[in-house]
Amino acid sequence: MLNIADIRKDYRLQTLDESAVQQHPIKQFDEWWAQAIEAQIEEVNAMTLATVDEQGIPNARIVLLKGYDEQGFVFFTNYESRKAQEIASTRKACLVFFWKELERQVRITGSIERIDEKQSDEYFYSRPLGSQLGAWASPQSRVIPDRSFLESNLQEVEARFSKEKINRPPHWGGYRVMPNQIEFWQGRSSRLHDRIRYRKTDENQWMLERLAP
Repeated sequence: MLNIADIRKDYRLQTLDESAVQQHPIKQFDEWWAQAIEAQIEEVNAMTLATVDEQGIPNARIVLLKGYDEQGFVFFTNYESRKAQEIASTRKACLVFFWKELERQVRITGSIERIDEKQSDEYFYSRPLGSQLGAWASPQSRVIPDRSFLESNLQEVEARFSKEKINRPPHWGGYRVMPNQIEFWQGRSSRLHDRIRYRKTDENQWMLERLAP
């Protein structure tokens, strides 16, 4: 059997230097995002969302980026889910992208808030009908007896909205992670990776720093 400790890859594709990056982290993310799209990375918008509960116990899961700008990074979920409860408790979150095809990672840390209802409505109505119905049918993160419970819920929802226009559930919508730190990681040979961090100062300016790998 393959020894887990022997699994490794030497990263050699690219470099990352302070002299070559943008002065604003979102501009730098723009560059890397465009290159990730060009590389045709599958599920390019998949990102790990990490939160912490009231006891300080961390939890992480994959969610999908649905938009970003200089204000922050947006995703959508159930407002009654476990992640939402943890967000309400701490108002902090961390996002991580890993684009292995480019040997790159982006880590985003900051505060988090709900986006406005109009934005949540716009995205909800852009989703496929099945996804809209699923948002009504699933009591996300709650214990349920079996799969048939979900299927029964879905049948009830389908029957209801066959007679009336479907609307966004009040318990479903978007969040925005507003970064105070963004780190760009480029894999390098012999584990001497390049790490460039943008950190927001008390004066609301972005400071550029190199971190040891």
